[in-house]
Amino acid sequence: MSSFSRLFASSDQPNSLGAKFRKKRLKQFEDLFFKNFDPTQDISILDVGGTDYFWKDSKLLSHSKIKITLLNLHEEKTTHPNLEAKIGDATNLKEYQDQHFDLVFSNSVIEHLYTFENQQKMADEIKRVGKKYFIQTPNKYFPVEAHYALPFGQFLPKKFLFFLLTKTKVSRFQRWTPQAAQQYLDEIRLLNEREMKTLFPGCTLLAEKALGMNKSLTATNLS
Repeated sequence: MSSFSRLFASSDQPNSLGAKFRKKRLKQFEDLFFKNFDPTQDISILDVGGTDYFWKDSKLLSHSKIKITLLNLHEEKTTHPNLEAKIGDATNLKEYQDQHFDLVFSNSVIEHLYTFENQQKMADEIKRVGKKYFIQTPNKYFPVEAHYALPFGQFLPKKFLFFLLTKTKVSRFQRWTPQAAQQYLDEIRLLNEREMKTLFPGCTLLAEKALGMNKSLTATNLS
């Protein structure tokens, strides 16, 4: 893979633009989190859709009293004693009581739930099981669609976008398999500022900037 193509690879690639934004986003979260952090208290965090590699360089893992649960539809592999993996459904967290977690965190997950109804269910469960939350998602109106790295890809007809993804290399310099392309076209529903405020009323909405525009949105009630 060339240096140029690595730059536009998915965010799980360490040298990609997406990875750089995630690193910056993690620092923003840590700055807010540690403002009121008490190292003598046990802290439980639920990361909806979380991965081991996202947290591997986080300052949070240096504190033994902070435990992070990674919740996914499959069991995520973990390499740190402060990380625990669980299988679960973000729209139905019935296994957890009200206010079970001190904080619920989620990075670029809520847009993968097919419908606004499912997004509302996830938001309601986050607010129920967590005392605090920090929920990020790509901004619908940023000119480059985050998942395909295509200008205005979110506004293209799905049939045409399917053609571009599977028959050309304009998305991240690779052809998508038909199965992967259709899965993303089905599941992704990007959110705008108004919808995020509807899902998380009373939240502070943080904007992540790129090219002078709002690239992603984060709803939080961390002070």
